[in-house]
Amino acid sequence: MSISSEKPGNREVIRYLKRLEARIARIESHLKLEPAEEAPPPEKVEPSPSEITESENELEFKIGEYWLAKVGIVALAIGIAFLLTLPYENLPLFLPSVFGYILTGVIFLLSHLFRKMFNYISRYLLGGGLVLLYFSTLRLHFFGPEPAISSMTAMLILLSAVVIFNLMVSVRRKSAYLASLNITLGYVTAIVINQTYIIFTLTIILAAASVYLSLKYRWRTIPFISIFLTYLVHLIWFMNNPLLTGKLELVSSPNISIFFILLYALIFAAGNLFRGKDIPEDALVVLSTFFNCSIAYGLYLLLTVTKFQTIIATSHLLASVLFLAVSIIFWVRKRSRYSTFFYAMVGYTALSVAIIAQFKEPDSLVWLGWQSLLVISTAIWFRSKFIIVANFAIYIIIFLVYLTMTEAVSTESLSFGVVALLSARIMNWKKDRLELKTEMMRNAYLLAGFFMFPYAFAHIVPVGYVSLSWVGVTVVYYILSRILNNKKYRWMALGTLLLTVARVFIVDLTVLQPAYRVASFLVLGIALLVMSLIYNRLRAKHTSSQAGQSE
Repeated sequence: MSISSEKPGNREVIRYLKRLEARIARIESHLKLEPAEEAPPPEKVEPSPSEITESENELEFKIGEYWLAKVGIVALAIGIAFLLTLPYENLPLFLPSVFGYILTGVIFLLSHLFRKMFNYISRYLLGGGLVLLYFSTLRLHFFGPEPAISSMTAMLILLSAVVIFNLMVSVRRKSAYLASLNITLGYVTAIVINQTYIIFTLTIILAAASVYLSLKYRWRTIPFISIFLTYLVHLIWFMNNPLLTGKLELVSSPNISIFFILLYALIFAAGNLFRGKDIPEDALVVLSTFFNCSIAYGLYLLLTVTKFQTIIATSHLLASVLFLAVSIIFWVRKRSRYSTFFYAMVGYTALSVAIIAQFKEPDSLVWLGWQSLLVISTAIWFRSKFIIVANFAIYIIIFLVYLTMTEAVSTESLSFGVVALLSARIMNWKKDRLELKTEMMRNAYLLAGFFMFPYAFAHIVPVGYVSLSWVGVTVVYYILSRILNNKKYRWMALGTLLLTVARVFIVDLTVLQPAYRVASFLVLGIALLVMSLIYNRLRAKHTSSQAGQSE
């Protein structure tokens, strides 16, 4: 990089260093010293055989001391769990669970005894004991020939008490690992109870608990895990809980069930919204936001499209309002770029689904085109170039779909051109708020409008009036250029007029009846002369302005 391309501050530093180097050279010359030779680059030191051996030994000891213990305890816990699942037909129904509780007590005792000498084994044993305590309680109803406790209400109370106890132990031991493990057991409880509103209630409580633990103890991975488990449990319920019922079918009631998904999404959004001020919008925050948005709305869309079609328009309109509100809150409170973008895009998507569900085609596509103005307006407020670019791509796709789906282009197609011009105007009006440093996106919208109007008029007006309508578009562009003092509209007027010239000489000259042909040539000739006079005046003004500046 040349010095001229450096920043002003860097150039000052370089000049100072050069002056310092010159002074040192003069001192060396005065003292008759030889210039110092540059130190040779340090040689790459290869690790010695003893160091390689030490590294290998460390890896060996790590595997032998820690991983073998961890895998051994997991294997032991699984073996005990299989032992408890045996039928034991000739024994009292409570006995397997009692045996499990006794083993749990032994494991807790060993964990306590090993806490100082073998701390890592103590922690692994404690985790295995907590899982075994839950499994022993679960054995009171499941896995036996007959349940020891047949009441699901009693099982709900017992399993919930175990999960709460386990979470208290996790908090006391300050272990995010144990907390994640027992949050997972809570979701298992929701599945095994298999009652609709209990599933929803437990899922809400567990989602809120994971967010609380994340905010209170900075265990930031817990909500990340809970996001997947929350929506997975709701999906399992929607599929009629085939793990317990053995039958896969989609549940179609109650209608209120879909709105719990929105509630889950709000809970997890609140976790990121109220995170500490010292926690930036890092990769974990961005990923949790992305998965919360995408999985929540993906599941919401799946349920409403497959089994809740009667309320699809209303439900997605509500989802749009909620997600857009969340994006606004993230922008106002956090000035968040990525969370604002993700929640806003999901909100726009939900609004698009509501429009498609409410209006028949191709009218729905026209409304989707007008939705672009809402997206542009909010994107400018959010200062989001991502939304601007994504919206333009979606806008073009919608217009192309409209062209392919409609049998005959109608006057509604003009709205796409109007939307393009208004979008470009809004972006120009608030260009200082956008991060787009070039005219690219505004030019893209103007270019889209430039082609859409001639195309639409070519299909909606009688063939004899097409060229005349294009001349009318030219006049409108020129009026806009004068009102807005924007030369881009003059270029659009000039381009449309040139298109008209091409049409008149290629199409009108050979296809139109004599009367229409005469009208086309006369109007075109007048328009060309008027435009020539206008450009003559513009050149005169420009020349006089330059002459005044040179004096």
